[in-house]
Amino acid sequence: MTGTADRALAPYLETIPDPLPEGLPAVGHVVAPRSVDEAAAILAIASRHGLSVLVWGGGTHQGYGHPVRSDVVLLTTEMRRVVEWLPDDLTVLVDAGVPVAELTRMLDERSQTPVLPEHPGDATVGGVVAAGISGWGRLRYGPVRDRVLQVVIVTGDGRVVTGGGRVVKNVTGYDLPRLATGSLGSLGVIATVCLKLWPRPSFAASIAVSDPVEALAKAYRPLAVLETDAGSWVYLTGTEAEVVAQARALGGAAEEGLGWPDPLDDPGVVVVRVPPRLTPEAVRRVRSIDGGVRFRAAHGVGEVRVGLVSGDGGPVAVLRRWAESHEGSVVLERAADGWTLDPWGAPPGSVDLQAKVKAAFDPAGVVNPGRLPGGI
Repeated sequence: MTGTADRALAPYLETIPDPLPEGLPAVGHVVAPRSVDEAAAILAIASRHGLSVLVWGGGTHQGYGHPVRSDVVLLTTEMRRVVEWLPDDLTVLVDAGVPVAELTRMLDERSQTPVLPEHPGDATVGGVVAAGISGWGRLRYGPVRDRVLQVVIVTGDGRVVTGGGRVVKNVTGYDLPRLATGSLGSLGVIATVCLKLWPRPSFAASIAVSDPVEALAKAYRPLAVLETDAGSWVYLTGTEAEVVAQARALGGAAEEGLGWPDPLDDPGVVVVRVPPRLTPEAVRRVRSIDGGVRFRAAHGVGEVRVGLVSGDGGPVAVLRRWAESHEGSVVLERAADGWTLDPWGAPPGSVDLQAKVKAAFDPAGVVNPGRLPGGI
């Protein structure tokens, strides 16, 4: 890093949290902007001086994609205002650095939910949106991109652009909230997010079932139908009478509350994504892996999370060939140090278009460079 770049960044090095978050890579500088304007100034400097920037929220989704070699780590954790909560309109506008767990607790005061991941750990709202992570309630409420009403993004060259329902300035031709969701920070730093909320139902229950495929066909608008290596459950919400009646039809007893499975804590995790109708076949193939593995399958969604205990890429390659032959994918979510598993598999046919979109938002290619499929 040049002395000129050091001097330009100096004013933004005074707000770094102490201690720093665990897991940060060793880089020249760590910056923690407190506002959109500060983030814009930092990225403008990075673009001008050709400094690569790794965007870091809670650090929980850094395992996705190719590793980023960066000169600067930009923490979003100092951008954590709840800008506006309108309970009657079922919307909330927050800074990207707001922890998901903190937001969920706040919304509980009015029995509302953002339907974000149920076990977020240290994840931030911006990180969840950037990684495109949906909670188990996706079967009922749709993926996280359906809940993002508006985003404000600071582009790689320091522009501030807004897209979505609370438009001040938009980017002509782009659906910015959907572009930002799942972009893994490749377009820039997500600064603020406006989310659609839902009322929490009056009653919720978990029902153990023997056949999740049959249960999915019988259940009326379930929140989720999950199959794991330890069993299968249907998750229902509504009035107590409605839920108890559904449980009886499913042949199980309604255990009050949503007993979600614990997150996989294996050294590595891959996510199998296939058309929803192929979920049972994906589960069968996962169960056939030698030695057995732990997994979490979302029926009706087409997603199976699989725990890995070693860096042997053989089982992953077999799963990936099958999934890709059915227009699916196997994506690496987390790997232990020293593992060399391919994070993405075959690049999608849209890789050239994705490269053009990134260039429009990040002309110098400084934000999370190379992280996406195809090394974008």
